[in-house]
Amino acid sequence: MTIHPLLAIIDAPIIIGILVVGALLFGADKLPKLARSAGQAKKEFLAGQAEADEAAARMREEARQRNATANSDIMNNVEAGSIGGESVPPPNQSPGRGTQSS
Repeated sequence: MTIHPLLAIIDAPIIIGILVVGALLFGADKLPKLARSAGQAKKEFLAGQAEADEAAARMREEARQRNATANSDIMNNVEAGSIGGESVPPPNQSPGRGTQSS
């Protein structure tokens, strides 16, 4: 993993300087509140991300099931001699007439 050149030069004195400037800008009493709110925002973001990941996994699974159903053989669900679940009666034949010819 490569580190950005600007991040490579950040060391302890620079971090301490940033904290001092932050304390001067926001005041020492505001810094703990800012840190707490930043931590809470991160926690809420991660919870939302976990919810989104779960929803995406559910949608992927539903799509796989729909795809499997769509690609399944439709003849597996059909009984012999039935249309729409109703039984098909034999053709009408009168006794003694035999089969009809054209």
